Amino acid sequence: MQKVEKVLGHEEVIKQLQNAAAMDKVSHSYIFAGEKGSGKKLLAKLFAMTLQCEKHGKEPCLQCSSCKKAMNRNHPDIIYVTHEKPNSIGIEDIREQLIGDVAIKPYIGPHKIYIVDEAEKMTVQAQNALLKTIEEPPAYAVILLLVNNGGSLLPTISSRCVTLNFKPVRDEVIRQYLMEELHVPDYQAEISVAFAQGNVGKAKQIATAEDFSQMMESALRILKKSKDMEVYEMVDAIKTLSEEKHTIYEYLDLFLVWFRDVLMFKATHEIDGLVFRQEYKDIKSRADKSSYEGLENIIKAIENAKVRLQANVNFELTMELLFLTIREN
Repeated sequence: MQKVEKVLGHEEVIKQLQNAAAMDKVSHSYIFAGEKGSGKKLLAKLFAMTLQCEKHGKEPCLQCSSCKKAMNRNHPDIIYVTHEKPNSIGIEDIREQLIGDVAIKPYIGPHKIYIVDEAEKMTVQAQNALLKTIEEPPAYAVILLLVNNGGSLLPTISSRCVTLNFKPVRDEVIRQYLMEELHVPDYQAEISVAFAQGNVGKAKQIATAEDFSQMMESALRILKKSKDMEVYEMVDAIKTLSEEKHTIYEYLDLFLVWFRDVLMFKATHEIDGLVFRQEYKDIKSRADKSSYEGLENIIKAIENAKVRLQANVNFELTMELLFLTIREN
């Protein structure tokens, strides 16, 4: 039997959900808002298990038949809404899997729970169709809408749901988890924590990547050679890398951590606070060449590149702008 992973951080959200379950004051619809990898899906699963658990406690017992079914994802009253198109959840998806289904009473549990991941991808028509169910749900229905940061739902939907915000998890909590539970070496844990910025999923992904050091070297090679490479060569190099392994966002996050180190070193001249301590020589050399304003421009440009890529702006154009900024400053 699969064990449920433990949730790190999010104490306030967990407390609110546990109290709702214990006092039988569960809302009919919730929005879980936070970035991808922050633990929304895991917490939604645990909350659904708690509500269906035969022991009716504050958390799932993991022993009863309801919990066992839920852990193996075959509980008939915990429904994960899926969608065929990668970038949109259409009206048919919502009608078939939720609106049409919610009228049927639960098979075995006290509730019928619907988990809609990436709910910000619902089309306006899908959201409008869902509105009636959210306004007048059957007593047993609970709808959990999981929204990635920056995604938004129609005000008519969000005003009728309880919104729970998933804040970044404290660095030391993630560091301890990586080192004690996953046995990640301290240097790698350090980089993973800096890289993840409070996102447990991201930290875990980086810390356990087999080719982590290789990925880091490739990313930093581009930065170190930026003076000798043409902009188009840099664009080609990063494109090849992000197509072969890891996503472009992971490489951009590495760039971000590196330039934050450069800025930090420029301000303090101390090695202790650096994430990439072993890159000290290159960090010092870059700090000597760039001004404070230049480094801040670069950091802003990396953030902007991430936003542009998420908005589907042309990859080459986005990276050209970024590398031009890195070279000019």
